[in-house]
Amino acid sequence: MKYKRLIYLGVSVILLMGFVSKTELPKGFVYVKTVIPDIEVQLRYYGTDNFVGDTIEGYYANKLILTEPAAAKLKLVQEDLQRQNLCLKVFDGYRPQRAVNHFMRWARNLTDTINKSIFYPEVKKRRLFKEEYIATRSGHSRGSTIDLTIIDGETGEELDMGSPYDFFGMESWVDYKDITAVQKANRQLLQNVMAKYNFRNYPKEWWHFTLRGEPFPKTYFDFPIK
Repeated sequence: MKYKRLIYLGVSVILLMGFVSKTELPKGFVYVKTVIPDIEVQLRYYGTDNFVGDTIEGYYANKLILTEPAAAKLKLVQEDLQRQNLCLKVFDGYRPQRAVNHFMRWARNLTDTINKSIFYPEVKKRRLFKEEYIATRSGHSRGSTIDLTIIDGETGEELDMGSPYDFFGMESWVDYKDITAVQKANRQLLQNVMAKYNFRNYPKEWWHFTLRGEPFPKTYFDFPIK
């Protein structure tokens, strides 16, 4: 194993070449907690509570990363909600391309359906690509797309949106009719506050928003989250 040995004030330091992890983000990206310290972050692909049922490749820490413009706008969303004693809870932000590749490998293995009953009970796994629940490229990898919900500022409890995060089905469509008046109102609150600060929604997922005028509209990044 190659290494360099540095001597500084009598202390020997070994740097293992090729094994030093870099903490710097690419230019234009930021750790969101440095901009919004009180935002709730629960990256679902860092754990096992997701449709795959496992930690996803590229997620090595529960750290939310976004482009600087997206984080700045999200700060305005958080401040707006806090005036109503509400807060944001984020499930995913920047997503490495290697994570998307992990999803693709998983989707092609039709025998792995460990969490089907929770996340896609009515959709056949072989149709996840065709029905656009999984794609070969994701807007998340451009760094300005975010999945989130609203929580009570006192209890931390998530507002009832009528379907769980990452539920593959019509129940997650923003304009799905067969939910309660409260659930509809909660969805509309999220839609309104995100649109107010220049985020556009993906209509088949109430939680999914992308910054309008995103800085990297054609670039898909693959640096890990750590």
